[in-house]
Amino acid sequence: MHAHSLARWEHDHAFGQDVPRPGERRTRIVVALTAVTMVVEIVAGLAYGSMALLADGLHMASHTAALGIALIAYVCARRFARDRRFTFGTGKINALGGFASAVLLAVFALLMAWESTRRFFAPLPIAFDQAILVAVLGLAVNVVSAVVLSGGRALHHGHGHDHGQSHAHGPAHHHDHAHQHGHGGDDRGDHNLRAAYVHVLADALTSVLAIAALLAGKLAGLAWMDPAMGLVGAAVVTVWAVRLMRESGAVLLDWQAPDRVERRIRRAVEGDTGDRLSDLHVWSVGPSMYAAELAVVAHQPREPDHYKNLIPDDAGIVHAVVEVHRCG
Repeated sequence: MHAHSLARWEHDHAFGQDVPRPGERRTRIVVALTAVTMVVEIVAGLAYGSMALLADGLHMASHTAALGIALIAYVCARRFARDRRFTFGTGKINALGGFASAVLLAVFALLMAWESTRRFFAPLPIAFDQAILVAVLGLAVNVVSAVVLSGGRALHHGHGHDHGQSHAHGPAHHHDHAHQHGHGGDDRGDHNLRAAYVHVLADALTSVLAIAALLAGKLAGLAWMDPAMGLVGAAVVTVWAVRLMRESGAVLLDWQAPDRVERRIRRAVEGDTGDRLSDLHVWSVGPSMYAAELAVVAHQPREPDHYKNLIPDDAGIVHAVVEVHRCG
């Protein structure tokens, strides 16, 4: 058999990752906004001798770096989408970017806790007016960034449409490939976008707590509120970071897909017939995209195309391998 005669059975593993996602465009805007704010604060801090402005500018620099990781992940996933070295496409680069950002978020929380604890025992004089101005500016930038990243709606809404082809390899073992024609319009399961969003929320939270603490210090003389709010912020950010690490890490380690996805496939394939799934593995290969391996045992086996067509279109299966066995 000549190589060119296999063309009708060949398939694409890009799974739409070569199409720019909405998260990439939004992240570009937020990176630019944050970078400009960073430069303005650092220049103003140096020009006016304000340590508060300079410190917040340097904090914005770390924030820009974290968001930069998310942007790099988007670009790499798109540019290498058709690189055959990636067996199931580049969707997991998204999760890798989210995990890296979560680690940075955890480090940021640790530094917040350390600095806040140190200031309990060695308090520093605070220029309340300048510090409040900087905190309000930071909050405004983060609110705008959060609106841009969310697109004015929940990050996980959207839908996709799957099309499939089935390919037979021998009488008993068959491979079945469902292809998702991506259009870049679905944010569900986008750990990279969520990581950027959590970074922005964490920064907004610290700004809100800082404003509350600074107002308490200025108006009521409660200087201890500043480090106390720092500890509260560190605790909340740590929870967010751990949750994001667990979710993105699960994708990187090929954890089984959510039970609801597995249940839908099992109900659809087994139905009211005597066919049974002796083995079912479903794992994530990208945002809201799953690969599946099914072993079907039946008294009267059908073609793999039949079992593939039973899988719901909205289950998110973009690559399926179907193995059929005859019972008894």
